[in-house]
Formats: sequence, C-alpha cells, structure tokens
Amino acid sequence: MVKRDHEELEDAGSNKRLRYTPRDRLSALSDELLLVLLSYLPVHDLTRCEQLSTRLRILASDSQVWKAAYYDRFVRPRAARIPGVREGNALNNSFLYSSKLSKWLEDGPLVKRGGATNWKRQYKLRHNWSRGSCKRTETEIAQRPPIPPLLVRLHDGIIITADSTAGLRAWSTRSRGGDSRIASLALDMHSHSSSAPSSLAIDSSGTTTQDIRISVGFIDGSFGLYCLDRRKSSLKRRYFHAPSTNGSIRAIAFSFPYLLTMTEAQLLSLYRFPATDDEHSKHEDLDPPRLLSSLKSHTAWPPLSLTIKCSPTGVSTSIAYAMPTYTAGWSVGLQELRLSTEGVILESRLATPFSHGFKPLSASESRPGISSPKRGYPSTDTASPRFTSRSAKPTSLSYTHPYLLAAYSDNTMTLYMVTSNARELVIGPGKPLCGHTSSVSGAHVGDRGKAVSISAGGNDLRVWELEAGLSSNTSRRRAVWAEASVMIRPEIQTVDEQPESNPVQDCQHNITSNLAARAAQKDVMTSRGWLSFDEEQVVLLGETNQGAQALVVYNFA
Repeated sequence: MVKRDHEELEDAGSNKRLRYTPRDRLSALSDELLLVLLSYLPVHDLTRCEQLSTRLRILASDSQVWKAAYYDRFVRPRAARIPGVREGNALNNSFLYSSKLSKWLEDGPLVKRGGATNWKRQYKLRHNWSRGSCKRTETEIAQRPPIPPLLVRLHDGIIITADSTAGLRAWSTRSRGGDSRIASLALDMHSHSSSAPSSLAIDSSGTTTQDIRISVGFIDGSFGLYCLDRRKSSLKRRYFHAPSTNGSIRAIAFSFPYLLTMTEAQLLSLYRFPATDDEHSKHEDLDPPRLLSSLKSHTAWPPLSLTIKCSPTGVSTSIAYAMPTYTAGWSVGLQELRLSTEGVILESRLATPFSHGFKPLSASESRPGISSPKRGYPSTDTASPRFTSRSAKPTSLSYTHPYLLAAYSDNTMTLYMVTSNARELVIGPGKPLCGHTSSVSGAHVGDRGKAVSISAGGNDLRVWELEAGLSSNTSRRRAVWAEASVMIRPEIQTVDEQPESNPVQDCQHNITSNLAARAAQKDVMTSRGWLSFDEEQVVLLGETNQGAQALVVYNFA
C-alpha cells in the first residue's frame, strides 16, 4: 500500500474544511415575516414545519395562522352556499379573510372569545368531523334494559340518564378511566310516586354555567325539576308536580322559567315558574308554576320534537310531530305558537307539506279564552316532486330551524326545509337522504346544518351536511346518495399525524382499522335509536347482545 506524504494529507484536510454549507437564510427573518410566509402554506406543509425546529414549531402553531386556515376551509365554503352571497362567479368581498372584518356566520362566538379560542384545535376538530375520524369509548350503565326504556340527554359534556331502576344520574364524557358517573338521585325518594320516567329535557336557556337544570316527565302525568351542581357533584330535586289524568308525558321542553309538555292525551301545556332563581335561592325548592296555556290536538302523534325560545316580551314554541293522513300514509306537521308573558296567544301558525287533510292544534274547550289558531297552508307546486307522505310511520323526528328531519325504517330519511318569517310558515318539499344499509332508528339535527343518524344495528353511524344537500342542483343530486354523508369510523386520525404516503401501507392500515372498528361495534346495537351530539362528540345509547345497556361516546377532539 502506497503511503501519502504529509502535504497530501494537509490538502485533503483543507478540502474537507472548505466543503460548501448552504446558508440558513430562513432563520435570519423576523417572526412577523415567517408568520406571513407560513400563512400561505397548505395545512399538511404547515404541520411538517413544526418538526424542523423549536422556533418553527412555535410559529407554525400560532393561533392566527390556524384561524386563517380555519376560515378558508370551513367558513368560506359554507358562505358560498348561502343564496345572494356570490357576485357572478366570485364570493362577496366581505367573505375574504380578514382578521377583523371577516364574516364568521355561526362561528362568531369563537371569534368573540378572543385569545381563549385555540384555532388549531378547532381546525383539527372540524377536520376529524369531515373525515369521520374519532375515538370510541363505552360505559355500561345497566345490566338489563329497564321498562320503560332508559332516557338520555347530552349537555356540555355531561350525559343525563333517567330510568325507573337507577333513577336520575349524571355522567361525564371527559373522565379518563374509572367510573364516569358524577352524581345520582333516586326519582321516587321525594316524588310521592313510584311512576317511571317517560320524558327528559335539559334547560336550554343558558342562564347558568355551573348548574344544569333538568326536567323529568313521568308515566302518571307528573313531572319534576332537578338541579345538578357541578362543583359539588350532586343532584337535588327542586319541584314536583302532582300526577295528571291526561296520561303520561310523551315529550317535554325546558327553557327556564318556561316548561312545555305534551301528554298521551295530546294535551299541550305551557307552564311558567317564578323567575327568581338567583345564586342564593338555587338550592331551595321552587314555588309551583303557573299554567299559561293548554291546547288540545287530534293529529299530533309521536315521535314529537318540542322547542322553546324565550324573549323579554314573551315565548315562542314549536311542535313538530308525525301526522296520519289516512289516505296517503304518514307525513309531518309543524306548529308555531307565540305567547305573551301572561299566556295570551298572540299568533298561532301551522304548516304541513300537504295543502289539506289535517286539523291544526285547536284551543282546549276547558279554556274558552284561547282562540283557535289560524290556518296557514302552503301552496302546492305540482311541477316539482314532493315527498310529502310515507306508508310507514317515522321512527325518529328532529327539528332545529330551518331543518326538519324524519327517519324511517326503509333505510332512508326525509329532509324538509322550513321557512318561518313574519309573513308565513311553510314546510318545503321533502328531499330523500339515502346511504344507510338498514333501518334508520334515530336522527338528530344540530347547529350549522349538521345531522347525525344511526342504523338499527348500531354499526352505521353517519354525519350529514344538510346545507350541502339543499344549496344547488348538483348538491341536491348528491344528497340522494351516500356522498352527502360521512360514515363515522372509530379510529384516531388527526391533522398532526400525516406521515409520507405509502399506498400499500395506507390500504392495509385502512382495512385493519375498519375491521377493528366493526369488530368493536359488533356487540353493541342501539336501543330506541337515541343519539345526540355537540361540537366534540356523538353519544348514543347502545345495547349488547346480552341485554346490557351502555353509553357509546365517539370523541372527535
């Protein structure tokens, strides 16, 4: 082996030291300039920048960068579907992103919270909703189904359940491991009645933050008001109303101080409690409510959907119900009542997809001071097809203005667009929503035109974007098929974790995840089709093959 002399070694060492190293020009930029550059990057590149250095991780997670990304992906496309927003082929300038001048539609409360809103988390949350990606957990609540069936409601991360065996219970969806039950109370302890609960509602007025007011209706026609103290993790009964001869309470709505009930005898009653419910008196028993109005119906059949909206001058109520037409099967109806604070009916309007063949909710004969509502039928347009009636009765009915959604046992749902203004109340033509492979046992409409539906087998849970199904001709065609919905799959798949794409590995991962999700859902099927959802999660009532009941939570956060 030939040895190199000393000079050759020095030349080789000098060549190594003089190797060209690219200059880091990016680090020389200020944070302000880097934020501007990052704002132009796609989301998948933005998440990769977080892995380059500590400085870029902090800047790429900046809330203002993700606020702009959230607006461009979720707010502007929704604005484009609103009639009158587009000018020619371009969006109105008011919907171009600006940190202070942009219109945020229903996302305005997120902006009002200022720095308290984590825009990156909000983006990831909406992203997971759009893909159906979530984490699934179960909490067993009963060894066997109670009779009558268990009632469930969801409010701000708290699940309220009521049944004849375990009474009234509150569960936390945010607990990590262990027992998620935070409070319980026997319903027959103070009620002077052993009747089973038949309906459940949570206060929708939003006047309290730490406490949750709950109303429970019973089979014997009685009802009670309860309060959940979050800080003390305790439930307390605050009022109990004596049983009634009008049958069980089928549906109930609660917006303090107003309470709306519908009995088995189709009697609609509106009560008002004393409005003095401050911090000092919230643990005391309430005084008896005043019966403001009572109306009798001959056409309102379950399933029912009751809502209450309060104002300083009065209260507005909405009653959505199934309606037999006797000649063309089942359809839906909607009545709106506007009352003063003293219970005087100021306006009553009724609508249905049909122009005849039904009778509106009329005033009860026992209260002659209430006049019959005026008929307000929508005109029938024979030029366009209307899904006005079905041969089968709806299995579920949910109404959140302007969407009225009815589910059926033939694997489909029907969506009605409701127009309610100072001049008229009209139910538009029904639009079919297909995609389920078995009977649809439950559906729920939430905010921002989003709905969730569940099949009878419990293995087909879907998220629907109702706005996309009613906005344009193309979208209406899509709404007939499954493309208008996203099937929820219980797997963790977020924006942060997006490795390099490998088609073979991605295909194997998807197959494995889907098989695991189906295997996890195989032992659970829905009971009564109840489900609800909020911004972060979907909750449904499941029942195993052995008869045990469980709360199944799909968390998208």
